[in-house]
Amino acid sequence: MNANNYVVGVDFGTLSGRAVVVRVSDGAEVGSAVHEYAHGVIEEHLPGSSVRLGPDWALQSPQDWLDVLRFAVPSAISAAGVSPSQVVGVGTDFTACTVLPTTADGTPLCFETPSLPHAWPKLWKHHAAQAHADRINALAASRGEAWLPRYGGKISSEWEFAKGLQVLEEDPSVYERARRWIEAADWIVWQLTGVETRNVCTAGYKGIYQDGGYPSAEFLSALNPDFADFVHKLTVTEPSTPGAPVLAPLGGLAGRLTARAAEWTGLPEGIAVAVGNVDAHVTAAAADAVRPGQMVAIMGTSTCHVMPSDRLAEVPGMCGVVRDGIVPGLWGYEAGQSGVGDIFAWFVDNAVPSSYAQEAKARGLSIHEHLTGLAAAQAVGEHGLLALDWHNGNRSILVDHHLSGVIVGQTLATRPEDVYRALIEATAFGARLIVETFERSGVPVEEFVVAGGLLKNRFLMQVYADVLRRPLSVIGSEQGPALGSAVHAAVAAGAYEDIEQASAAMGKRTVAAYVPDDKAADAYDLLYAEYRRLHDLFADGDILHTLRRLRNAATGPGRPSIQGSEAGA
Repeated sequence: MNANNYVVGVDFGTLSGRAVVVRVSDGAEVGSAVHEYAHGVIEEHLPGSSVRLGPDWALQSPQDWLDVLRFAVPSAISAAGVSPSQVVGVGTDFTACTVLPTTADGTPLCFETPSLPHAWPKLWKHHAAQAHADRINALAASRGEAWLPRYGGKISSEWEFAKGLQVLEEDPSVYERARRWIEAADWIVWQLTGVETRNVCTAGYKGIYQDGGYPSAEFLSALNPDFADFVHKLTVTEPSTPGAPVLAPLGGLAGRLTARAAEWTGLPEGIAVAVGNVDAHVTAAAADAVRPGQMVAIMGTSTCHVMPSDRLAEVPGMCGVVRDGIVPGLWGYEAGQSGVGDIFAWFVDNAVPSSYAQEAKARGLSIHEHLTGLAAAQAVGEHGLLALDWHNGNRSILVDHHLSGVIVGQTLATRPEDVYRALIEATAFGARLIVETFERSGVPVEEFVVAGGLLKNRFLMQVYADVLRRPLSVIGSEQGPALGSAVHAAVAAGAYEDIEQASAAMGKRTVAAYVPDDKAADAYDLLYAEYRRLHDLFADGDILHTLRRLRNAATGPGRPSIQGSEAGA
């Protein structure tokens, strides 16, 4: 029966959403489509408004997400050439923590008051709540809150509580009107099914849900008396036990496709809709990497590292360890790097001479391809540079989004390809530090699996293999999150008993696709030792925080500045 049935996976990314149609029996991807967000990432002004946003803001529009359902899903079905009647389920994934305030019925507040910045969804890379995260961390540490070590000793400014506290203190009216503070991963499922759910993944990793509960009202009121009720905005409660949160398991059935959503998507009303999930975590199923010790690095604009394990440990600087957070029955670990592909794009967009663009065009290459070729021709260490990959802050292991990038060793002979290679190497060094931190904490990494758009750069992959001194396995799909969502949809539809079984049948990866070169690895060991020295030198943020304060103060009247006590120093 599975050979004649299909599922749809929908991946909501940073700049676009994509849908893929997948055969249930073997995971074959038979059709896909992409819809670019009309509003993209909202970072400077609110749409159609002169309202200017402050430093480190990043918002999105819910209308863009709905348009993915209206355009990408029907287009993918058309491209697949299958009948909609053959589709038995839909699964979705989202960037996280991408979170929004809504009314009690799920209407986004930005639909009602579009001129208020805090009424809009805050994208994962909204880092303007760092000062609020710092206060949460300081209070939790002073009180010895039991949940703090589960997040490596610090929660992130990207997560639900820091962003929620920012809304309360900067626009109390929006906070009061927000009956729900909900991850986009759960909101989109609500729109598809008419059923409000909360998935165990985002609740654990982004919502500080541990051991059956959220942080206490006493703790929250110590941050701000008006914050004591915040948990009520996060939860769906059990009617028989008032106040008890109900979390939906991954791979579970969230509900059935409503008539309204069927009209949007062109899919049959009543088919299964899987519980929501995070783009990185769902990719593990697409790579058939749901066993203990398989770390999946989803490398794109940023990198998220996820790994199931059969043991619980406290890993410094991790983004969280959550029971059932990747697959039911195992502990799921998450770490990450806030900027990877974004760093390379920044450099190309802002620091490469036009002559390089002209030469690349003459050779029929993109600027990235041209720079990669020039960089690959160098020996390890030939450029004389070393960089810190903190251009978008540091997620792991320092958990400080007010840190910034550093490049040392430049001379008048330094060329763009030198810096480009140094930035690639910096991200690889950051990944190695994450792996080493896990293993020092007693959580072994048995296999390093790569997914995401940066797989296309073979030179970059080889650098990672050399720096990590271990083979890299690679996912067998260019649409990892969407395929992973489709795997979860197959489980929700009853085609497989569990995620492991579905992943084995539908997921795909190539083991040891890249192996380290011993000579290059030896040379990188020397550079990595210097990276660690540079990392530790700037880790306290004293210099970098000061520079950020000066930058914010110089942006002019009406723009928020960071006070000394708020800089995370």
